[in-house]
Amino acid sequence: MPWQEIMRVAFSAVRANKLRSFLTMLGIIIGIAAVIAMVALGQGAQRSVEARLATLGTNVLTVRPGQQFMGGVDRGDRKLTAKDAEALVRAPVYVKAVAPEMQKRLQVTSGGANANLMVLGTWPAYFSINNAQLQAGRLFTQEEERGRRRLAVLGSNVGDRLGGINTLTLIGQTIQIGGAPFEVIGVLQAKGDQGWMSPDEMVYIPLATAQFRSFGTDRVNQIDVQAVDEKSMDAAIAEIDRVIRREHRIRPGDPSDVTIRNQTALLSTFQETTKTFSFLLAGIAAVSLLVGGIGIMNIMLVSVTERTKEIGIRKALGARRRDVLFQFVVEALVLCIAGGIIGLTVGAAGAYLLHRMAGWNTAVAPSAAVLAIVFSSAIGIFFGMWPARRAAKLDPIVALRYE
Repeated sequence: MPWQEIMRVAFSAVRANKLRSFLTMLGIIIGIAAVIAMVALGQGAQRSVEARLATLGTNVLTVRPGQQFMGGVDRGDRKLTAKDAEALVRAPVYVKAVAPEMQKRLQVTSGGANANLMVLGTWPAYFSINNAQLQAGRLFTQEEERGRRRLAVLGSNVGDRLGGINTLTLIGQTIQIGGAPFEVIGVLQAKGDQGWMSPDEMVYIPLATAQFRSFGTDRVNQIDVQAVDEKSMDAAIAEIDRVIRREHRIRPGDPSDVTIRNQTALLSTFQETTKTFSFLLAGIAAVSLLVGGIGIMNIMLVSVTERTKEIGIRKALGARRRDVLFQFVVEALVLCIAGGIIGLTVGAAGAYLLHRMAGWNTAVAPSAAVLAIVFSSAIGIFFGMWPARRAAKLDPIVALRYE
């Protein structure tokens, strides 16, 4: 019997019972839709983490003052200063760039508008270490930092906080930071909210200016350190620890009074956690596919029973066992592939709605779509094989006498 005829008969059998075919596919539709939506959520979270990692810069270490507790209360006597950062760049081996930071919320005024914004005092190296790109204007130089110049570089959304004005129009203008005049010389490109802070709403000024003109303290909140490359991260940590111990006169064997954090490692850990969570969600959704496959097998067994006489007639007219087997496998395959395509559409639409309505990051990967169709096809073949073999093994004489 020609395979084209077998395919035609199989499709006719599926179309003959449209409602039952749809209900049979429902398990596959729900399973595939759940898998696509869950994997899209995981992929979106993964890309969000990768984008956040890119905004932090590469090979970045963060040095912060340690904590010393007495009676359960932090004494707060451990500190970092710009001198520690200067010591790190005095004779660097595995350290490429250093930028101390100090932050404080101050009132920023422009014309009749004002806002309470985070002001960050730092060195010019901060921008390259943290992958901050200029949108317009320029950055302050190391000479201007040493000269305590009153210059400011703005995040891209500072203008929105100052009455909704265009931030770029502030370049060349004078704004008040903590009551002191500062000239705006540049605006950074948008980086997006990083969870713990929003760099687009920050004002950046030279560190020495912040210390002696705005903040009134020599302490820095942290020191950003960029290693020469990814392979030198551990060596850079050891170098930082050695230099800080020397500057703070800490004897060998005594605990360090600073903590050194590897931001890339922290985000990589979060990335792995997100990936594991995505696989877990996809595994749970895959159970729906298993249930859908069992449903298809049950319906196909019922179909074989209902069409026993038809099978007997076809065998009596010369249909071979493999023809009958192929017909019922194709029927199961059609149900699963159709269910997979519908489920893929529903899952992609669900992921889009989650992104639009809930604001969640979602991304439907082409590989996930292909895998969904392949997996649904495999389910059709696997769960359709037993009913097909049962139909193929029917004795034509017994089948013709079946009522």
